[in-house]
Amino acid sequence: MKFVGAVVLLLAVLVVGVAHAQFPILDLIASKVVEKYQHSTCEQLWEQRGKPKTADEQQVINMLRGDAQMRTAFIDKIAAPVANKMFECGMIP
Repeated sequence: MKFVGAVVLLLAVLVVGVAHAQFPILDLIASKVVEKYQHSTCEQLWEQRGKPKTADEQQVINMLRGDAQMRTAFIDKIAAPVANKMFECGMIP
């Protein structure tokens, strides 16, 4: 019974989130990017710079290059947390 309640709650949250999100998949990707920067050490971020992108990452990058509106929404979501972490790590002046 608890499982059914949890599933119903999860579906309700997803429906509300999708209703408010213009690009729901992009919101999930942006959340993962922000989470990566928030939970990575500066050393980890420095090590990851310049490494080749995975096929999934490259697909997202290509999708963003092809859709200016989607790219703007993505950058609006990640800009502040990513820039702050990069500043803290000395990656930007």
